[in-house]
Amino acid sequence: MNALRALEQTVLAEGREWTRRRLEQRLQAESDALPTNCPQTGQPLTDTRWRPLQLHTVVGVVGVRVRHGYSAALGRRVCPARQAWGLSPYQRLSPEFEARLTYTATEVGSYERAARMAGTWGSPSSDGCIHEHVQRLGAAAAELRLPVPAPPPQEPKFSLVIMLDGWMARERGPDWGAGPRKKDPQRIAWHEIKSAVIYRLEQRAQSASGRGLLVEKYAVATPPETSPVDFGAAVQAEARRRGLGREQVVYLVMDGAVWLWDLADDRLKNACKTLDFHHARDHLWAIAHLVHGEGTPEARAWVKPLLKSLRTGGEARVVRRLEQLLETPAACATAQADNLEREVKYFQSHRDHLHYDAMEQAGAPRGSGAAESLGKQLQQRLRGCGQSWSRSGLTHLLRLCVLVKNRDDPFLWN
Repeated sequence: MNALRALEQTVLAEGREWTRRRLEQRLQAESDALPTNCPQTGQPLTDTRWRPLQLHTVVGVVGVRVRHGYSAALGRRVCPARQAWGLSPYQRLSPEFEARLTYTATEVGSYERAARMAGTWGSPSSDGCIHEHVQRLGAAAAELRLPVPAPPPQEPKFSLVIMLDGWMARERGPDWGAGPRKKDPQRIAWHEIKSAVIYRLEQRAQSASGRGLLVEKYAVATPPETSPVDFGAAVQAEARRRGLGREQVVYLVMDGAVWLWDLADDRLKNACKTLDFHHARDHLWAIAHLVHGEGTPEARAWVKPLLKSLRTGGEARVVRRLEQLLETPAACATAQADNLEREVKYFQSHRDHLHYDAMEQAGAPRGSGAAESLGKQLQQRLRGCGQSWSRSGLTHLLRLCVLVKNRDDPFLWN
């Protein structure tokens, strides 16, 4: 091994051992100083005894002696030290160790990788331990009531951007464990995870190379088969935490899924609603292929001026041009007439959501790229090769992923 690396590892180990002993001494001193009273009632405990307590911490295992006693009011034995340190019954991981494992488990591709990563920063753990820890904290996250940050005394004017999307997650199907004799087993079941990104328009920026980025953004993602009503409530609750109700304008950007627009009318009726430009473009190309044939020069020549009009404030002319197609006998007589009518009605239903030039002038986004980016980030953790989740396993990890992305995970311990 490289001599410098070996020396550095030795010194790091010495530092961890010094820190471990120091932590052990501080904990023991606190345990000795705690009164022998019930933390809930304040009444003296009876039949008190000293018992050993081992905690797995970031710097290793520490061992201290703590008092246990019987509380007559509660009818059970309690440990004042556990209460003072915020430890649940039988908890063996320190809160700081839990916090680091939580972050690691949400960022890397598997629990096995999370265990290897923990070993590299000097705090070995097993993948089973991390999995169990994530399930416990994920269940606790469901009951977490996040506070609403107080606005600053002189808050500058801002506008809020909300993007909605959905992506598919792979779960274990009803025949996940079926034997080889099972005919046509349904081992995998795909379900949609509804997600959203919320940020202030003023938080948009550009890198030195001109690439767009968001200085600060917040995520919402709900477990599979969450109803649109419950998802809408979750989005609205997070938006309120980020300033909904104090903004100048709410810009809502999403694709053409019907349930999204129903949700918008229910929860964000007064928002400026925009159909994602890339979806509008794809549907315009679909019409070009239906009328002129897929991949033909005629299709390209027909669609390019319409796309330009769509981007530059001519959306009303574009919709009218499409409506005129349905008035053309030749188009209506084709075998694709039903598909053509469906595509044109798509634009008719969104004629008030195609204001891309106005969005550009306001500095607002025309597409829901941030929401799609969030979906890809979550899929890197939750839809890796070979990953098939139980509902509880997916739900608990998803909750923690969102808390970590929003930097709300410290509330799990406070």
